Formats: sequence, structure tokens, C-alpha cells
Amino acid sequence: MQPQLLHQTIPMPTMATMTLSGEDLSILSSSSTSIDDEAVTKALLPRIPSFSNNHQRRRRVASDGSLPAFRYRQPSFSRDVGRAAAETYLLTRLSFRLLRYLGVGYRWITKFLALGCYAMLLMPGFLQVGYYYFFSSQVRRSVVYGDQPRNRLDLYLPTNINEPKPVVAFVTGGAWIIGYKAWGALLGKQLAERDIIVACIDYRNFPQGTISDMVKDASQGISFVCNNIAEYGGDPNRVYLMGQSAGAHIAACALLDQAIKECGEGDETNWSVSQIKAYFGISGGYNIPSLVEHFHRRGLYRSIFLSIMEGEQSLDRYSPESMVRKASIRHAASLLPRIILFHGTADSSIPSDARIL
Repeated sequence: MQPQLLHQTIPMPTMATMTLSGEDLSILSSSSTSIDDEAVTKALLPRIPSFSNNHQRRRRVASDGSLPAFRYRQPSFSRDVGRAAAETYLLTRLSFRLLRYLGVGYRWITKFLALGCYAMLLMPGFLQVGYYYFFSSQVRRSVVYGDQPRNRLDLYLPTNINEPKPVVAFVTGGAWIIGYKAWGALLGKQLAERDIIVACIDYRNFPQGTISDMVKDASQGISFVCNNIAEYGGDPNRVYLMGQSAGAHIAACALLDQAIKECGEGDETNWSVSQIKAYFGISGGYNIPSLVEHFHRRGLYRSIFLSIMEGEQSLDRYSPESMVRKASIRHAASLLPRIILFHGTADSSIPSDARIL
């Protein structure tokens, strides 16, 4: 049977950006099927109706019940400065390259000025989160998971790791252009304080890469988390996948691609969808053809967006909502874990009422 994507529309204020604060997170209760880790359900979900899933597969990873001794290298100031300089140079070079795609128009100038004012208003909060990100001993920054320049992830660890902890692999948003792993710092901090390990996965953005590169990077990052998180005190049997905005789209594509590969329709990889207990999509876009004109009106011009998505012919290929309805991948869709989607009805970045055309 083919599982259905659960698209729950919840009235709430605008959610154009991630707004999961620690105090607002509560319990997902379910009378029929529930996620068995109490800590994750308390921290991740507001109270909403329960969903059922008759197609859950679990691959339990053997554990000897004892955690390995953790040995972390002492942070090096010179190494951090060198890495920051390298990333700043890369970001600057890609920014100028992106400007050549965008051109200089009044719409981009006004949006840039508005973004600058918005950033100034949020600066006190940014400084607090930035201090935690760069100086907290609980943050492991830029852990390498692949051979590409952006193949890095940040780990947010609980203070006490006296037993294996549940894990959230998080793919940040950024309109496929400005996504960065540090955008998940606030979420990582809040969940780490609740004994949940968070891995924020970085990936190549446009124009450094297109959608296939982003999906490949996310898949590699998920693989690293599933197969190596025990070394950091995580429980490989309790790994949850989460994405926000463009990151929700990329994570969903990576999950679906992996399911298709496991059905013999692609190359094998070293992780399985059965290792993911649930997928949480926050304010994501899953039907790409229906969003082209919307993004064009908001300044992500059609030509740029089609370049990101590798041409108009690839829009359906990278639309999870369309793909799961195809009879040819019905078996692959049945392998998917529990899927829970959140979207604010006042979201103007990605409308919550986007549907199949």
C-alpha cells in the first residue's frame, strides 16, 4: 500500500522562518501510533491530532549498552580563524557569482535593505546565539561528513551523556541559496538542553551546486549521522529527520531517493530509510511546479529557480508530493517512515495551500 503524506494545516502566525522555541515545544500525543521516545515528542511537537502509519520498518542497530570514551581535540584558535577566513572567502566569491545571475534591480535592493533592518532589530538575540555557537563546549562545529567544501555538520550535545540519546538530523532552509548549518543553532541549543543530540547538516547552495548536489549532500550527512552518531553518545536506533523551508524540501527528496534506491532502482548507499523513525517537515515546499510563479513574484525569478532545479523538465522529479503518487515507485513510497508536516496558514514565503496542479 502507498502511505499518504500527512499535510496538516494549522492556524498560526506567519512561519516564514523557523520559530521553534524551547518553551513552545510540547507533546505529540497519539492513541494509535506514537513515537516511542518521550524526550523527542516532548521537545519537538505541539499538541496535534495523531497520525497513523501502517508501513513502519525499523532496523535496530546492535549496541553493547556501553558508550565509548569520547575524545575530542582541544579547539585551536588559529585553526578556527583559518577555517573562518576560508569560508568567508568562499561565501564572498559565491555572492558575487550569484549577483551576476540576479542582476541589480530595485526589488533586490529594497529586500536587501529590509533584511538589513530586520537583522539589526534581532541583533541582541543573534549575539547571544552566536556566543553559544562559537564558544560553548557542547557544540562540535564543522564535523566533516564528505569530500565537498560544504560537507560539514554541527553537533549540539547534551551536558550529560550517561546513556544513548535520541538524535535529530536537521537540514536548514535558505531558499536553496543562503542555507547554512549555523542557522540551526537556536534549535540545537534548545533541544540539547532537553537531552537530544542535534546534527545540523550543511550542503552546497546555488550557484555552487544545484538541487541534485544539495540532495546528495543531505543524503551523505544523514548517512554520517546514522552510522557514526554512537561515537558522540547518540542512539542510532532513535534518529529523526527534520527540515525547514527549502531544507524540508531537500530532506524529503533525500529520503524519497533513498527509498527508491533500496527498491533496486538506483545505486546503493550505506544508510536505510528504516533507520529514520520519523520525518518532520516545517514550512516546506513539496510540489515544486505549483511554486514557480509564486517564487517569481516574490523575487526568486523563474530563470534562477529553474536553474536551481536543473530545468523545467526536472520539476516533477524533485517534487516529493508528485513522486509518491506515481505507480512506478509505489513500493518505494511504502518504505517511508512516519511523515509529519507543519505549515503556518499565514506563511507568505511558501504558501500552505500549495497543491498538485
